[in-house]
Amino acid sequence: MADSAPKKLLLVVACALVDADGRILLAQRPEGKSMAGLWEFPGGKVEPGETPEETVIRELHEELGIVTRVACLAPLTFASHAYDDFHLLMPLFICRRFEGIPQGREGQALKWVRAKALRDYPMPAADEPLIPFLQDLL
Repeated sequence: MADSAPKKLLLVVACALVDADGRILLAQRPEGKSMAGLWEFPGGKVEPGETPEETVIRELHEELGIVTRVACLAPLTFASHAYDDFHLLMPLFICRRFEGIPQGREGQALKWVRAKALRDYPMPAADEPLIPFLQDLL
């Protein structure tokens, strides 16, 4: 049996940003980061004292240069995934109202994708179970 030491629980939020045409924004993890080259929903680690919604707002501003508010975020589903050295819990929010035009501020490529085409983009294992919920919604 593998080492039974408990894995650290990592709380990370993700956001399905949806444009007026019903497309979802994906960001490609840049070179030098773990899982570089894979496509993901924007988001990031929840910092101490931060709510998941505050994290989404902060990360969208830091990563993409856009502004949104808590009232514009709706929880959709979540992913719970065991990686080798930690367990990821990732709520997925959907956001249709934001100010600004998303730009990759951390060197990441961005792409607006139709829900039915999400499986055409290689994603981290934790992101894949979120796809059917977005496809059902959009």
